[in-house]
Parts: sequence; structure tokens; C-alpha cells
Amino acid sequence: MNKIINIKDLKKKAVDIRRNILIMLEKAGSGHTGGSLSIVEILIFLYYYKMNLDCSNYTCSSRDRFILSKGHGCPALYAVLADLGFFSKEELMTLRQIGSRLQGHPQFGVPGIEISSGSLGQGLSIANGFALSNRMDKISARIYCLMGDGETNEGQVWEAAMTSAHYNLHEVCGIIDYNKLQIDGMCCEVKSLGEYHKKWESFGWHVIETDGHDFEQLKKAFLEADSIKDKPQIVIAHTTKGKGISFVENKVEWHGISPNKEQLKKALAELDAIEKFI
Repeated sequence: MNKIINIKDLKKKAVDIRRNILIMLEKAGSGHTGGSLSIVEILIFLYYYKMNLDCSNYTCSSRDRFILSKGHGCPALYAVLADLGFFSKEELMTLRQIGSRLQGHPQFGVPGIEISSGSLGQGLSIANGFALSNRMDKISARIYCLMGDGETNEGQVWEAAMTSAHYNLHEVCGIIDYNKLQIDGMCCEVKSLGEYHKKWESFGWHVIETDGHDFEQLKKAFLEADSIKDKPQIVIAHTTKGKGISFVENKVEWHGISPNKEQLKKALAELDAIEKFI
């Protein structure tokens, strides 16, 4: 796959991916809109620019791996994988249908999907396992694990964080979709994350904060992560839930619903307007 290195092209790709997310969610009649839209730039940067991974080598043992621990954001991942040729774009329209491979949470066996996820809190533990396995096999590859901020209420995340630091797993790069909203409301009200940066530092991680929608900032953040060779890294990506659609942005009620036909029409018009100014 030819990597996209032009920021303008990455921004255009973000618009295309958001279109496909919204179209497939409307067709399905259910799904997670807000948290899918918030991770688009992160996925695009990793898949189209950063990772050693494409549809020709996704079973190669030396590939970089991406784990979507916040599995409910899978419409965004499906849209990216289909665009890259892991499976057909037509299959996107089967989202959440009986018999479809593309369910509401990703399942192992779909091309490009490393793990089945949906029960929150497990992805970082699996990332550790991949990293330790690669070490035993003398394979040098990166393991990226994208978690939700609300997901880090789960105790298993912090057990895994301790393990990553204990084994100095510099191959592991965690990413937080820090949109500050979860299904029940604002993260700070449901269960405060406290001084988030200091919390990860205290667990032995190298912490990087960035704008999760700015490709230049993402590039800077992941280059810094690459330079760390003695501990795991966490990229706290400040994002907006529902990014790109005015009536969805920062609306907690859009955590787990899909647009109807009228809302889809309005959303697509907004994306068309955004694209004209790229």
C-alpha cells in the first residue's frame, strides 16, 4: 500500500471515512456514532501513514498490530479496513445484520481484526501478550492499543499497565480516545480520572498528550513514542465525541445511537461543506 504523506489528503480521507461510518450506521439502524467519529484521525494516521500493516501482510508475523480495545468504535475501523482493501466496501452495508461478519463489536476472523473485543478493559492485556510473544520470537514490531477514556475505569487496564511497565514493553503504545464522555455522562462525573497524565506516569509509562484530530500533532506524538526504548508509551489524544457533525459533537446521547435518514442527510451535507475547505 502506498502511504499517504500529504496532510491535505489525510484530511480528505477523514471526510470519506466519516461518510461511510454514518451511512453504514443509518443502514444498520443501531450502533455507536459518537465514539466512532472521535477516533477517525487516529485510525487514519496509523493505517495510512504509520503502521507496517496492509491487506497484503496482515497475517505476517512481523507486522505491526492494532488492537481496538474500545470495540464499540468498530464502524470506524471497518470503514478504514474496507477502504484499504481488507474486504469489500459493499460489506460495510451488512453492519450488525444477522450472518454478517461485521457485528457491533469486532470479531477475530475478519481480515485485519486482531482480536474480538467489546468487553471493555481487555485490550491492553492482549497487547502485552503480543509484545512478549514477539520478544520470544525475536520479532521487532509495534503494538498499538486504542482504549476509551471511560474504559479506563476498568481495573484490568491498570493491572495491564503495571505489567507493561514491569517488563519494560517499549513495543507497546497505548492510545486513549480522550473525548471525556462515556455512556452514562461526563467521565469526570461518572468516575473521575483525576490527574490523568500523572496517573499514567506513576504506573511507569512515558506519557504524551496531543490533539487527536490534528495530523501534524499526531505525527509529532507518535514520533516521540517511537523514540522511547525503555518503557511503554501512552498517547492521550484529546478528541471530540461525534467529531465533524455539529449536532452530534459532545452529545452524550449519541454514544450508542445511529442517525435516521433525515439526520444522515444533514450530516452528509455538513461533511460536503467541510471537504470544500480542505
